[in-house]
Amino acid sequence: MSKANPLRIGVLGAANIARAFTAGCAASPEIEVAVVASRDLAKAKAFAEEVKIPRALGSYEALLADKDIEAVYIPLPNSMHAPWATRAAEAGKHVLCEKPLALNAKEARAMFEAADKHKVVLREAYPYMAQPQTAQLRAWLKEEAIGRLRLIRSTFGILFTDPSNIRLSPTLGGGALYDAGSYAVSLIRLVAGTRPARVQAVAQNDANGVDLTTIANLEFADGLLAHASCSFATAYHRHASIAGDKGVIETNYLNHPPAGGPAVLQIRRGVPMTIPFEAAPVPDGNGFRLEAESFARLVRGESNAWSGATPQESIDIALTLDAIRESARSGGWVQVGG
Repeated sequence: MSKANPLRIGVLGAANIARAFTAGCAASPEIEVAVVASRDLAKAKAFAEEVKIPRALGSYEALLADKDIEAVYIPLPNSMHAPWATRAAEAGKHVLCEKPLALNAKEARAMFEAADKHKVVLREAYPYMAQPQTAQLRAWLKEEAIGRLRLIRSTFGILFTDPSNIRLSPTLGGGALYDAGSYAVSLIRLVAGTRPARVQAVAQNDANGVDLTTIANLEFADGLLAHASCSFATAYHRHASIAGDKGVIETNYLNHPPAGGPAVLQIRRGVPMTIPFEAAPVPDGNGFRLEAESFARLVRGESNAWSGATPQESIDIALTLDAIRESARSGGWVQVGG
């Protein structure tokens, strides 16, 4: 994509993650974060001044009506993703939406249908997928470097204790599964190449019914097994192991290495535990920038440019999260819907 033709993006909302997204994209010649909108104009103006966005608007509707804006980034609370992504599509805007794409698979499908109807691009944001470490992981899987996949373990935990945090709000789609769990499940979907056939889950909820910790076993049609765990009640941890019949891969699948530590991606080629792991030297990068540039190229017509989740992968992730929630409530195995 020409450096003289950056994708002009508007940000819906002034959340902390929007601040990080804007900062990550600031140096990119392919992205221009041109406007931010908030339902509070004063808040939008203060945010724009802080992060050096040229314009601020006092409503989301005003941003969607702005003919100079080609795409929107949606960092809103989880419960607001589906309605505002749909309205953006109806306004002719391309949409990069924070994970989880929606609160359920029905919403996710409707969002993609709206995007298709209005001929715009909709994608779910997982910054780690744009990282060089993930590209190398995909390459190893494609070449079957560890043989036939047998077991995947993926986990992500981070401590949240402030009850006013929207991640703990039952009305705004809070909970560890939607937030950290969507990452763990997305990594499993990326590695497996398909969604599981059934799941069994256990959750520990707070007094408001929001899950603080959820663990799930996933069984695939070909016999592959996986385990996903997520938590808002533990110290920070984020890692995955992928075991095949000819080796093992380990990664911390970070969004923005070296923030939070260096990227970890290593492989042991062989069965005996005495064989040492080989570390893959992968460069660091801001996931927001890498992801946004990938999105911009896709919007500009480079069909193979997108490095993140495909629409089918996003729907499969939503279906899996639906089944995990249902299993955590019922206590039994639940089929992952079609």
